Amino acid sequence: MPDSVYKVIQLVGSSEKSWEEAAKNAIETANKSLKNLRIAEIEKFDIRIEDGKPIAFRAKVSLSFKYTHE
Repeated sequence: MPDSVYKVIQLVGSSEKSWEEAAKNAIETANKSLKNLRIAEIEKFDIRIEDGKPIAFRAKVSLSFKYTHE
């Protein structure tokens, strides 16, 4: 098997419903422009608050993909 190189980027996904949906949104959006997605690691969760009420769940995601140059 040849040696491989992976690039890691960080994204923040958001959702009005849940942290899981926020992470899913980040991954699905990245998948539209990146190839060979491999691993998603959730780094941090937070909630955006407005007028004392939660309005958005956010997930900070480190996402790796196989790096190739063609």
